[in-house]
Amino acid sequence: MSSFQLLKSFFIPFSVLRASRVPGAIRLFNPKRLWLVSVLMSLSVSLIPLIVITMINYRTTEKAFESENYLKTARVVSNTYRSISFFLTERRAALDFISRDNPQDALLNTVRLAFVLRYLEESFGGGFVDLGIIDSSGTQIRYVGPYDLLGKEYGNQSWFQECKKKCVYISDVFLGYRKEPHFVIAVKKNLDNNNFLILRASLRLDIFKNLLDKLELTGRGDAFVINRKGVLQTNSIYYGKILSQVPFSTPEYQPSTQVIELSEKDGARNLIGYRFIEETPFILMIVKSKSALMAPFRKTKTELFMFLAGSIILISGVILGIVTYMVNRIQLADERRLAYIQQVEYANKMASIGRMAAGISHEINNPLAIINEKAGLIKDLFEIKKQYAGDPKLQGMVDVILAAVKRASKITRLLLAFARNTESGKESVDVKLMIKEVLSFIEKEAEINAIKIEIKAPDSPAVIQSDKGKLQQIFLNIINNALDAIEKEGHLVVEISGIHKDGVNVSITDDGVGIKKEDLKHIFEPFFSTKKGRGGTGLGLAITYNLIQELGGTISVESEEEKGSIFSIRLPVELKSDQN
Repeated sequence: MSSFQLLKSFFIPFSVLRASRVPGAIRLFNPKRLWLVSVLMSLSVSLIPLIVITMINYRTTEKAFESENYLKTARVVSNTYRSISFFLTERRAALDFISRDNPQDALLNTVRLAFVLRYLEESFGGGFVDLGIIDSSGTQIRYVGPYDLLGKEYGNQSWFQECKKKCVYISDVFLGYRKEPHFVIAVKKNLDNNNFLILRASLRLDIFKNLLDKLELTGRGDAFVINRKGVLQTNSIYYGKILSQVPFSTPEYQPSTQVIELSEKDGARNLIGYRFIEETPFILMIVKSKSALMAPFRKTKTELFMFLAGSIILISGVILGIVTYMVNRIQLADERRLAYIQQVEYANKMASIGRMAAGISHEINNPLAIINEKAGLIKDLFEIKKQYAGDPKLQGMVDVILAAVKRASKITRLLLAFARNTESGKESVDVKLMIKEVLSFIEKEAEINAIKIEIKAPDSPAVIQSDKGKLQQIFLNIINNALDAIEKEGHLVVEISGIHKDGVNVSITDDGVGIKKEDLKHIFEPFFSTKKGRGGTGLGLAITYNLIQELGGTISVESEEEKGSIFSIRLPVELKSDQN
């Protein structure tokens, strides 16, 4: 088999699975069902584990990416929380220290209060806007800062009431009298007679902005602060300006950093990390787009599924090719089995015909002998009696009878010889005489179809040691095929070359219809026939090929459509004992 044929047989599709050349034969298996079952089982065993492992790997990788994004978000939230918490704690502690360290007179001294404000701004890098002293009735009795807030009443405001209870209070962002967003830190200083003063400092929101702007956030991140009611304390990229309401519910209090997944109204999913800032109304929030965070995973997922698809295609192609190749080989072996069975049946049939021919020959020879004897007696009587001796018509009729008997005896002798040769055995065979005997069987058919038969042979005998019965069968098959190809008014030439050390060569040439080029490589295969629909079984040349192989010879063919064919046979001089 050539490389091209091998490649073709590996990747032949199911629709052109090797066609059976033995229609209607009883087979050991159904080729197409065997092909289908083998392919499905092989694909299942190969692909299901691959797909399962890929899906497990997919889920594991996805969870690893998600876990990493959760951890990174939580880490950023925690670090930012510590910075904001430290900032607020530091300023709250400073105000508490000032409240405790300065007596009432010093706190009520406007010059002293202005010095303290300047000191706070210089020491803490800005952020403080103003300072005020509020008495127990809620009136601001001292104030230093850029606004006209002296004498303002805060007694009915919630922050004032909270500060009375807690002593230290940090407000959320509000507009207040100044109509600008800010927040305050207030510290209570207890006095005699249940009176108290509140040291109140207003802070700008720049402190939050500076801390949040420094963050390097992946996944189109957004960092902002809200209060416990879900009101923005800083500007947000996703949710709007300061003091706007966020479109989601405020998470429940948790003492540690939390990361949750939130689905937006537009269907987008965001990763939200948050942390409640202790002793303040603030909640730090960092929002990241999950789609952006998972972009590296999508690239990995694409590569993973491309690898899976490539593996499936490769494995499927190999399985389809191998299974198709193996089923074709099994089918071919099954057809060869059928060919051998039919060959044995053919041999048995030939042996039966030989025995029958021998019996018929014996039965015919007896009456032929009587006819010959009586015809000879009649001829003698005609010659003795003068009234018949001069009658040429009667003499001619007797001669015709004797000639017919002779011809019939010759045919019966050939039948007997053929019958004896159906039994295998090594003997001396004159190839030239043996071929002439074979031709005598079909000379009448050739004569009827006006086919001229010519024998070209050397004068000397071409004697070899071989099996005469097999040789007769070989040449009878090939010559019959040649007569079928010629049909009428053609030529058949049998040429025998002289005996030599390599054996004897016999070529059988006809000027019949010829054989198609694409069929030449198949003519010796079992059940392949160029005479389909005209009685061809496809076994004749296959049996002939096997018989020649058994005798140690070779056979080849050359043919061209509409010009005829040449069958060349080489027979060894000596038949080896193991080939008999």
